[in-house]
Amino acid sequence: MRIGVLGTGTVGRTLASALLSGGHEVRLGSRTTGNEAAVAWAASIGGPASEGTFADAAGFGEIVINATAGTASLDALALAGAELLAGKLLIDVANPLASSNDMPPTLTVCNDDSLGEQIQRAFPEVRVVKTLNTVTAALMVQPTLVDGAHAMFVAGNDAQAKSDVGELLQEFGWPASSIMDLGDITAARGMEMYVALRLRLWQTAGTDVLNVEVRAGG
Repeated sequence: MRIGVLGTGTVGRTLASALLSGGHEVRLGSRTTGNEAAVAWAASIGGPASEGTFADAAGFGEIVINATAGTASLDALALAGAELLAGKLLIDVANPLASSNDMPPTLTVCNDDSLGEQIQRAFPEVRVVKTLNTVTAALMVQPTLVDGAHAMFVAGNDAQAKSDVGELLQEFGWPASSIMDLGDITAARGMEMYVALRLRLWQTAGTDVLNVEVRAGG
């Protein structure tokens, strides 16, 4: 399958590499062609790995992943182009953190709205599914890095889109029994607010707590 990944940071590159390992073709997108991080990533892998603009990645992908900084996601998706995204499954893994350096962290949107909902409203013809935003990049694609059973949440308005995302999560190593459907896209509110708690735990208890997961039944 062809997958476009928007965002060249740690999350975007980690997901892109894992997707390639799973046999998918991947194009990593950024604001401009020739982004240094994207070029280096593509060159290190070769073959089915490529890079381009947000629009290039959106047009290439049968599925598109938003791995941009949450505060820039709407702008990035606008650059990707509504016409190129229309009808496609968009997996939103971003969090609307005001600043990665703020401690305790704050969100630019919460309580009665979420980034996931904002994306769905701005792109009504896109099938938005929120997932993977509650864990670190490494755990997104290798949940066994932390012992025990974990839960991975999904939220979205389209049942088939969530089913398709569930299959992709299983490719990353998330058992079907650990994938929890929280309902429509409004559930993204709680999923995004969870990140503030996780980062606060990191601030008070150390970097190992960044690997804390919601335990099944916990």
